[in-house]
Amino acid sequence: MDTTERVELKERGRSVNMSKLLAPLSLVIVYAFFAIFGRNFFSYTNLVNILDSSYYIGFIAIGVTFVIITGGIDLSCGTIMMASTIIGGTAYKTWGWPMWLSLILILFISTAFGLFNGVLVSRLSLPPFIATLGTMMISLGIGSIVSNVRSATFPARGAPDSWFKSIFKYVTPKNFAIPTGAIVLFGTAFIAFLILTRTKMGRYIFAVGSNKEAARLSGVNVAKWEMIAYIVSGFLAGVGGIGFAAVYTTVMPNQGQGFELYAIAGAVSGGTSLSGGAGSVLGTMIGVYIMSVLRTGLPSMNLQSQYQTFFTGVVVLGAVLLDIYRNKRATEVR
Repeated sequence: MDTTERVELKERGRSVNMSKLLAPLSLVIVYAFFAIFGRNFFSYTNLVNILDSSYYIGFIAIGVTFVIITGGIDLSCGTIMMASTIIGGTAYKTWGWPMWLSLILILFISTAFGLFNGVLVSRLSLPPFIATLGTMMISLGIGSIVSNVRSATFPARGAPDSWFKSIFKYVTPKNFAIPTGAIVLFGTAFIAFLILTRTKMGRYIFAVGSNKEAARLSGVNVAKWEMIAYIVSGFLAGVGGIGFAAVYTTVMPNQGQGFELYAIAGAVSGGTSLSGGAGSVLGTMIGVYIMSVLRTGLPSMNLQSQYQTFFTGVVVLGAVLLDIYRNKRATEVR
């Protein structure tokens, strides 16, 4: 190996290491900033609040990571999550369904929406942006139609049928909150990590995102694996909806728009490339907690919701610019 090759390898290793360190370093800096300047931010109660707000973002972000790795995008994951949840809540509250069946209905509806997206993109060859934008509006409409534009209220903690809330937050008899949902979220992330790194499904999803035509010529069923990625995104949107209902109890009609931005920003800021073919569930989780810390930290500085929206937009743009920079650096190294 000559000197030039050694220098190139060293530069490549340095670039990869910096890319991997950037997201966790950003999380530490953001958390430290709010701990110093925020009001009562550095406390156990606030930590539980951060974890609570990360559940629904985390699940849809893991799902959207699968989609983005294929080179697609899912703008409907947030509205799918809320539409399926409000329908499940309506089934429980209005139609008299048992709670366990209502929760299964949430997962069924969200997965059906994911399948619908997959068919539009992989079978009908619609651009992912247009297909999922249409599904966003359809899911918003269906949720409002089924619920008759009324909010769905899940049982409060301690009431009958509230057992599922303890899956995401267990409260001891002495009112000490244990964020058990973090275990569920990290367990889901670990399973997603294994799928993407240790299975044929993961290899083919990365192959489709890296070069769709090359994957097709290699015998990969591109349409099948694209569809599966959207189905995974839909299913995890349902899991996120159950987590949302467990933490916040009330689901409002037309809620969910903008949640997809938190998920996409979390995935991209964690290293998942919008051009496809590269991504990490671990990075996505770090990105999710950056978004959760921002959502919890900004109010601690007496900043209202409009400032939260503004800074979320800044993070989205920053994540996209970072992705462009990473791709440019990767091209230069090669």
